[in-house]
Amino acid sequence: MAVMKTRRAATVAGTWLNEAVSFVVFCLLDIVDSLLCLIYKAADYLFESEWKPCYCLSAKEPITATRGKILLSHNNGESKILTLSRPQELSGRSKIELEDISETLYTRPSLLSDLSNVSVNELNKRFVKVIRSDSKCSDHHERTKTKRRKSITKSSMTVNFTVVEMLRGKIKPQNLNRDVSRWSDCDCGFCTSWASTSDKDHSLFVQTQIPNAGVITKEDVLFIHGFISSSAFWTETVFPSLSASSSPYRLFAVDLLGFGKSPKPADSLYTLREHVEMIEKSVLLKHNVKSFHIVAHSLGCILALGLAARHGGLIKSLTLLAPPYYPVPAGEAKPRQYVMKKVAPRKVWPPIALGASMACWYEHISRTICLLICKNHRLWQFLANLLTRNNRTVNFLIEGFMCHTHNAAWHTLHNIICGTGSKLDTYLDIVRDKLKCNVTIFHGGDDELIPIECSYNVKQRIPRARVTVIEKKDHITMVVGRQDEFARELQEIWKTSSC
Repeated sequence: MAVMKTRRAATVAGTWLNEAVSFVVFCLLDIVDSLLCLIYKAADYLFESEWKPCYCLSAKEPITATRGKILLSHNNGESKILTLSRPQELSGRSKIELEDISETLYTRPSLLSDLSNVSVNELNKRFVKVIRSDSKCSDHHERTKTKRRKSITKSSMTVNFTVVEMLRGKIKPQNLNRDVSRWSDCDCGFCTSWASTSDKDHSLFVQTQIPNAGVITKEDVLFIHGFISSSAFWTETVFPSLSASSSPYRLFAVDLLGFGKSPKPADSLYTLREHVEMIEKSVLLKHNVKSFHIVAHSLGCILALGLAARHGGLIKSLTLLAPPYYPVPAGEAKPRQYVMKKVAPRKVWPPIALGASMACWYEHISRTICLLICKNHRLWQFLANLLTRNNRTVNFLIEGFMCHTHNAAWHTLHNIICGTGSKLDTYLDIVRDKLKCNVTIFHGGDDELIPIECSYNVKQRIPRARVTVIEKKDHITMVVGRQDEFARELQEIWKTSSC
């Protein structure tokens, strides 16, 4: 009994210590990010001869008149930006849906601001209780609540300067695919290989494994990697285990837009729509894929569900590894903010939470990390190879982790992982109600990045989904290190899905 009390006390003390240290650290990071904003403004002007807008600058008032370009819907006094249509094409489309752009890009309150909002909310709750206890003040309470609602609506309706400038046409459409890297991005041959190819459409980099001559091609399989990774996550692990000499499957592994050897357009917003359309153009259309299985890891699971929602009749099976699904509670006013706080809780422990929080909450700190790591990835790869005696696994993991741009990582993180807060419910419902394909989920028992609850949340939404927890494996080692076993599990899934 005494031991249990001691452990409980130690747990409580550890939690409070983590909270206290986290508060101090992230308050300092708020200040550092503001200072870095000024530094990067000057550096961008020095190296690129123009000021670059960032997501620290948002319009103070809502945009209400843009000559018919931006459409607003009004519901109960609240305004919402819907779509913007233009005669010319942007990134191959004639319509941009602004709902694809997550407000977490430009609405990330500081820790002190969050704390003050909590305090104000608590005071408001107490104030409401006092007013409700006095029947004579009921009219005053209603007027106060209405006034507060209008005030919140007005203050929350902000639009980022970068997005507004792009949508108003001040950033020209042809610049969206420009081949020039920013000064803080790596300009090595690997990272800019997409710009030197003869492919003017700038399709995704796709690694394909086709059955050898004499082996009849049976079916197609699309592999989608996770956040800050690359197609090598599959081609260096699962592909060799699915030998072309005996496997009847045609395998496709993509480098997602902004990652690996794929295009990294400097002005893209890296929305879900852009990622999915690039996969469709680069794999489904280019290789004449009619029906296919999908194997997706982490962030790739969201894209896989987006593809399933668009091509339900073509999907033969869905295999999801550590899907980042955080159900948004009913009535939650800001679903994307809710998901962001789940993904990046602003805690210093565990270390993975600290890393995720720095990448998600701080635009300029995360850019600094990319500057130090991604721009110098060749040096880090050399040192890693030296220390590990040219270990192949370490090499491709570092390559996938470091070969991207900050612009790609920042927008993908917010517009897909955070921005699909309530969309995933719709996609999962489509898979549950309109698709008949098998849904299999794998999750590492020691995964600290995506909690196991996320996989069980998917199963709760899709009851027929089968969840397999791989004990003593984490977010990466659930595949890396057990690729032969995982390849056999995949073949069994594809075999039963084809019956």
